[in-house]
Amino acid sequence: MLNTERLRIYPASREQMKAMIASEQDAELKKAYSEMLEGCVRNPEQWDWYAIWMIEKTDGTHVGDLCFKGLQENGIAEIGYGILEEYQGQGYATEAVHAACRWAFLHPVVRSLEAETDEENATSQRVLEKCGFRPNGTFGEEGPRFTLDRPIDATEGTR
Repeated sequence: MLNTERLRIYPASREQMKAMIASEQDAELKKAYSEMLEGCVRNPEQWDWYAIWMIEKTDGTHVGDLCFKGLQENGIAEIGYGILEEYQGQGYATEAVHAACRWAFLHPVVRSLEAETDEENATSQRVLEKCGFRPNGTFGEEGPRFTLDRPIDATEGTR
């Protein structure tokens, strides 16, 4: 579990992931969540790298989720995130992504993190930039890709 000043962030259990999949109305998110659960089942030793991570306020209120899309052999992991509409604009995404990045870089095999966001989603791009990501000049399925390289001293992190 990661703790920040306002948030608790933790990988969902199998049961939590199944419940999220069952209740999700958006077909694209349902598919993504199902793929995350499949990744967890195929790679139980890397559960945290495939799981949905719950983002909750310290009072237990669910405000969003994030994920890593596996850990590639070359030491690159992709991060994705979303905050529920009623909690957007309050800094939760920046706080959660920053904490998740610090956690990822506690793993010596992680060289860099990547993210991609819709070309029109300036808010998400600002979150990435606030967390140190920079555009890498490539485009993925969702839009421009951003990269955050491992800091020289990545020994400090949130646990």
